[in-house]
Amino acid sequence: MTLSFGTDGVRGPAPEILDQRFVTCLAIAASEILSADRWVIGRDTRESGPSLSEAMLSAIANTEIPAIDCGIIPTPAVAHLSKTENCGGVVVSASHNTWTDNGVKIFAPGGRKLLDDEQEMIEKRLNELLSDTRVIPGRGANLIKHANPTEAWINSITDAIENRSLDGAHVVIDCANGSASHVAEPLFRGLGATVDLINAEPDGRNINRDCGSTHTESLSRIVQSVGADLGLALDGDADRLIAISSDGGLIDGDRQLCLFATDLDRRGMLWKKSVVITVMSNFGLRQAMEKADITTIEVPVGDRNVLSRLDDGDADLGGEQSGHLIFRKHATTGDGLLSGVLLTDLLLRSGKNSAELAVQAMHQFPQVLVNVPVASGSLAITADIQKEIDITEQRLGKDGRVLVRPSGTEAVVRVMVEAADEAVAQDEAQHLANMIRSAIG
Repeated sequence: MTLSFGTDGVRGPAPEILDQRFVTCLAIAASEILSADRWVIGRDTRESGPSLSEAMLSAIANTEIPAIDCGIIPTPAVAHLSKTENCGGVVVSASHNTWTDNGVKIFAPGGRKLLDDEQEMIEKRLNELLSDTRVIPGRGANLIKHANPTEAWINSITDAIENRSLDGAHVVIDCANGSASHVAEPLFRGLGATVDLINAEPDGRNINRDCGSTHTESLSRIVQSVGADLGLALDGDADRLIAISSDGGLIDGDRQLCLFATDLDRRGMLWKKSVVITVMSNFGLRQAMEKADITTIEVPVGDRNVLSRLDDGDADLGGEQSGHLIFRKHATTGDGLLSGVLLTDLLLRSGKNSAELAVQAMHQFPQVLVNVPVASGSLAITADIQKEIDITEQRLGKDGRVLVRPSGTEAVVRVMVEAADEAVAQDEAQHLANMIRSAIG
């Protein structure tokens, strides 16, 4: 078994599948296809990270291309280095996954995500190298340490709030025991905020464990208990943000996107009065954008797809419900710390508390998700299933939405139903899931 590129790089169990030989072959393939004359490589805090990043550094260095070790560093910091130094970039990380997984994210020179054809060529060359038994992991050839890999990136975040400070804000930051554990507090304190830091003691195995952007329950309790203005939950590589309001409520990516879009629009700073969303974005976000006369541009799930549309020039703000937000004016990828600083700044400028601000932003429609396991060869949406989807949409009318799509990474069909009433959404989602099970399950 081997691994394929998903919506954001390659990811899998380490070292069972994602091992030193795999990443060696991937590093060689990427260096050949992208033709970068220099590479920067960083990692998150997983136990498997040091050996995998060393293998990638050695593989590139052995081709006589400089490979610079950035150590533990957030994904957006590597993207920033790739942009400002016009070099290739690699992050060894499995993002929000548990410590038993690891992954590789690749940036082409300029800090951009890979184009589809580049990804396909790298994957083709990777498979050729994996079948060549002569390719073996190397060690420590001419490895160079980056002198200060986060300095320019941190400066770019502080520049994004245009010389304002965060003085007066009290935030709790959950670092998910990941790659932002050593940089989040100095950044926010340097901008004047009062900071409580949690889950910032990585041990190689506690990354994302009951914490971070996918487990915000403890952050919610702490925000309320200490009377903080805002909670900020990062994931393992700090490229996404889920926020918590002062009353413990969730401010997910959709609600953040709504807040940022309307704030920028009020200030005349929202490019083309447009925002890029995905097919999974909440119906309430769509309604709020329509009410504000802001155009929504819909793309498939994945921040690569959001970024691709932003680079077309139709908008400079986009994101996902999961908390990947891209401010194209400031960054080439999702950046949880940039989003957190901008959200705290927005809160201070609003003169409201975060609970009030979040509730007023948009009405969050109940969204029910059901994954239906199917045989790998039975993922097509048949005419009978489509007919049932159409009937369900007619029943929901203008106050609901249905999305049924085969997963790009698993042998499942994902059923999503939104409705004004959660019980209705639950019933309709289960009805469609049962129909799919009987038809192709």
